[in-house]
Amino acid sequence: MGSIRILMLGGTAEARILAQALADRGHGVLLSLAGRTDTPAAQPVPTRTGGFGGAEGLADFLKQEAFDLLIDATHPFAARISRNASEAAAKFDIPALALRRPQWIEQAGDRWTHVATAAQAITQIGAAPRRVFLAIGRQEAHVAEVAPQHFYLVRSVDPVDPPLRLPNVQCLLDRGPFDVEREAVLLESNYIDVVIAKNSGGAATYGKIEAARRLGLDVIMIARAPATAMQTVTTVDAALDAIDHLFPPEMNRGV
Repeated sequence: MGSIRILMLGGTAEARILAQALADRGHGVLLSLAGRTDTPAAQPVPTRTGGFGGAEGLADFLKQEAFDLLIDATHPFAARISRNASEAAAKFDIPALALRRPQWIEQAGDRWTHVATAAQAITQIGAAPRRVFLAIGRQEAHVAEVAPQHFYLVRSVDPVDPPLRLPNVQCLLDRGPFDVEREAVLLESNYIDVVIAKNSGGAATYGKIEAARRLGLDVIMIARAPATAMQTVTTVDAALDAIDHLFPPEMNRGV
């Protein structure tokens, strides 16, 4: 396959792995990060940070920079970015691909309550005071302020800003992966009785779900938004196969 020029919307571990694999094949990859994390992980290819100005701006960027392929490898809950990517690809008429890790599936022994949004998750805790592990990231943590009667253990990569206006909250800064033994100790030592999580999928943050199952804790699971119309694959290998199909070896493209 000749070299192709790729814009990848990233921020996930899968994006980093795919970017490295594509660079190893000699492709020109620009990895775009939303900039929501103050200390992003090191990346194997050139990066840019920040938005594009919606779907229209992204389509213009794709055209101006003469990209051959758009890959959406953002977090499964980056719904707005994914919608913009799908619309921009259609507008510019460029091949596009979404890389989405599979969702977690409820197992025997799990005690899940399914909700559509973080706000709904807070209402499902109930009126009586409980001890909550809030593991939904800093962007939506403020939804907890409507239910100040609970204790919240809030984990995020970067500090919640502005600080949460809650009388009984502990903020923990940490970055995965998190293994089940460590998560079980965290939940037990803080006397947690309910976990709120997004169904992000993948192994890096599954430890809290497995630990909750082991300890018999309730889990309020926030569902993903519906997928876009973009072709979707679930693994890096499947993404590479899809790219080989889109750009067969006999095609001779220049960067």
